[in-house]
Amino acid sequence: MFSRVVRPAAAASRSISTTSKNNRKVAVMGAGGGIGQPLSLLMKLNPTVTELNLYDIVPYTPGVAADISHIDTPAIVKGFTGPDQLIESLKGVEVVIIPAGVPRKPGMTRDDLFNTNASIVRDLIKACAQACPKALIGIISNPVNSTVPIAAEVLSKAGVFDPKRLFGVSTLDVVRSHAFIGAAKGVDPRKVSIPVIGGHSGVTIIPLLSQCKPAVDFDQGKIDALTKRIQDAGTEVVKAKAGAGSATLSMAHAGAQFAFSLIKALNGESNVIECAYVKSDITESTYFASPLLLGKNGIERNLGIGKLNDYETQLLKEALPELKKNIKKGEEFVAKNP
Repeated sequence: MFSRVVRPAAAASRSISTTSKNNRKVAVMGAGGGIGQPLSLLMKLNPTVTELNLYDIVPYTPGVAADISHIDTPAIVKGFTGPDQLIESLKGVEVVIIPAGVPRKPGMTRDDLFNTNASIVRDLIKACAQACPKALIGIISNPVNSTVPIAAEVLSKAGVFDPKRLFGVSTLDVVRSHAFIGAAKGVDPRKVSIPVIGGHSGVTIIPLLSQCKPAVDFDQGKIDALTKRIQDAGTEVVKAKAGAGSATLSMAHAGAQFAFSLIKALNGESNVIECAYVKSDITESTYFASPLLLGKNGIERNLGIGKLNDYETQLLKEALPELKKNIKKGEEFVAKNP
């Protein structure tokens, strides 16, 4: 059900073919931040990106663009800063990746980020609705469980919401699962493939170890420990950075992987599959992360969650109330703060 697609490390190398006629225009919104700068770097390294627009409210964004523009790959890089340049930064863009927002600090939950990041996402999506309503949009800004419903409500109010084109980027949960399982089994994590479903915080993150390829054989104690580590991995990084930030480099890698998959799908490549948090009817939660087959118009098919074992079924049962609460919070924010 779930297959691997190209990783940023591979996609960013000079070995990537530059013969494709299907080059793409990409915008990174929040390009001056801890995720945005390395994400922008990785996007510049992909030769199928023809134009790369970098936007942020910080005044040094044009400097970030100038720095990245010196890398010897084809993309033309432009920097934009401040509300006056927001619409211009999105004109003609086909893929929009949004890492904008404040980072999580020790003791903070993703919900603590809500009020600030909710407003940021709302305003950026309003601009997308106006400047690039057909773009594929990947939202990294936390809390993703709430910011994606915010984006959907804003797009709906603008009359341009297409659920096939809006994604919450939960790829980091998959990347971490590969890394942790690979380490536990002593195998190359690049050869591990596992779907991670649900949402993108705490108990809503559900790694389906029973569907891992190659198959893994862990006792229940190890399964429980691995699951909890994957669910709490963001907090692990926040604590390790001791107040200096949250997961930025690994998130940039994961965000680039997802963006590259969108580009590959836009370019007509087949069997491009990624897990992402999207509008969904496969569970009682109206938004849900699951493996998706991607195509030229976004989601070609939701591949569902497959057969869960008893442990995973219980994880899903515990996740759904939290997901519903997060979704409602996002939708109510837009209703109160249009």
